[in-house]
Amino acid sequence: MIPAFAALFGAGLAANGTYMLADPIAWYFAVPGVTTTGPFNQHFVRDIGLIFALIGLAFIAGSARPAWRASLWGAAAFWLAGHALFHIWEVAVGICGASALLRDFPAVTLPALIAIALAIWVACDSTAPARD
Repeated sequence: MIPAFAALFGAGLAANGTYMLADPIAWYFAVPGVTTTGPFNQHFVRDIGLIFALIGLAFIAGSARPAWRASLWGAAAFWLAGHALFHIWEVAVGICGASALLRDFPAVTLPALIAIALAIWVACDSTAPARD
């Protein structure tokens, strides 16, 4: 059940990344709050889109390959957590108002929390293959 959820989660992340890569300007205007972070930068949106696509694929691949699951999900969770912490830091130093935390929660903080939970689950999963 957990790997199936992780694959679905990964598909959502990969879809977001694919949207960012395929139509960065549409993504920039479609996602609430993005326009308040600065002017449109196609290169930046596509860089982050590539990261989201790869992270999504990591969750999908980890769902299919238990021996690689901890590494793939752990690395993906590490980046998503760093991304969320960066958004929190922006509020802490006054770049964004506190309302940004609530606005960003569904797309930034929640995915990080889900990824961390999945990484912890696989680290504690007694049915996972032994890792040397």
